[in-house]
Amino acid sequence: MTTQPTDKKNRLDECTRLIEEAMKCLENGDKECVMRALEELIKAECHNGNAVGKEAADEVRELVHGLWLASNREEICELLRMLRDLGILRNWVRDALSMGTKRLNEWLVRCNIDWEGRTARNDVVKDIENLLRERFGWSETRMCEEMWRFIGVDVDEFRKYGMEPCVWLEGINELSNLRNPYWFGLKASDLAIEKLNSETRLELKTTNSIDAVFFATLLNTVKTPSLEIKWKRGAPAAKYVSKSIALSYYVDLGIDEWSWPIRLNTNELERIIKGFTDEELAMFIAGEIDGDGTIWCIFKDDNVYIYVEIAACKDCPKRANLDILKKVIAERFGIISRIKSRRTTNDLEFGGENAVKLLRLIRPFVHHPLRRLRIELILALYDGRISREAFEKLYEMTEYEYGGPDVKRNRSLEALARAAPQTHTHGGINAEEVSK
Repeated sequence: MTTQPTDKKNRLDECTRLIEEAMKCLENGDKECVMRALEELIKAECHNGNAVGKEAADEVRELVHGLWLASNREEICELLRMLRDLGILRNWVRDALSMGTKRLNEWLVRCNIDWEGRTARNDVVKDIENLLRERFGWSETRMCEEMWRFIGVDVDEFRKYGMEPCVWLEGINELSNLRNPYWFGLKASDLAIEKLNSETRLELKTTNSIDAVFFATLLNTVKTPSLEIKWKRGAPAAKYVSKSIALSYYVDLGIDEWSWPIRLNTNELERIIKGFTDEELAMFIAGEIDGDGTIWCIFKDDNVYIYVEIAACKDCPKRANLDILKKVIAERFGIISRIKSRRTTNDLEFGGENAVKLLRLIRPFVHHPLRRLRIELILALYDGRISREAFEKLYEMTEYEYGGPDVKRNRSLEALARAAPQTHTHGGINAEEVSK
């Protein structure tokens, strides 16, 4: 059920009252009063920025930090036990107290507190998934099939012509190794990397139905992702949408687990990708295309024109990356491209035979469901395995509808609910009910 604006305002008013009360208690040195108010604040979700806003949540963090500084060892242990018992994550406490994981762990040992972290939660998730596989027949392939059905792609039609719509799942577990150049390519496009106090956060956001399933599957190869759900205003290109639901998937890793540069200049990027083997460079390009790429066709008379594009915003560092990619791909593989200036983007465009050559090169390493399916479809046409008529029929299923509502866009939460493991324990779900 969606929280109504009046409910949120009432909760915020209550949080503001409790914070003011707690601050007065802290100023008066009444720590028991602060603890009581803090317990009420957490039970009311006042520490949750999604529920009450960042400002109120930050004030709760400051309150915890202030109480910590004013407390002796016994009182600190009492505070930590209370926060644990209220279900607060260790990472939240660590950030509120502005300390590293090592120091927090030292305090937990001193206080003899057993506080299981996210790893334990990840193990529970894996156990549940295994149970669903054994008892209800859930699998990644069934998840994939549900996603395709939700957006109107007939998996049986593709299979009839010898194409597997869930081929994008093949080899995806190899991406559990973050040293795979695919991740560096994804970082150069959609993947956001943030250094926290003692962790590195990998984050992918979307309102897109296909990406809702793809991003969750992709990050899950590294670690069970956390999910944030937020309202987002409609995009100018989708005037029929006033606001949509945005999903944000993220995983928090050890400080040294991400081994690629987070910020790099063009010279460093060129040096790194020139040092790749042919296969590693293909993996890097696949990551770029899975993030910022487009694979599409134009039908004119008896001809089918194939294009592959990698987009970059006009006035941002990504734009310079296109020049390097254009140069390195031409030097290494003899595949020629051009940079096209559009209204809001600059695109590195491969066309015709050059596009087909590139698709053959990156095909094994592309995991985005729609992009990989289009690669399989295009190569089937070029290799004479399907007719032009069959190609157009299948390609039409993968097309986006421009200028009007499209189930592939702005339906991320519904698509995720349809594909989620627990859905298959109930024999289906009414997607229209998900966003209510």
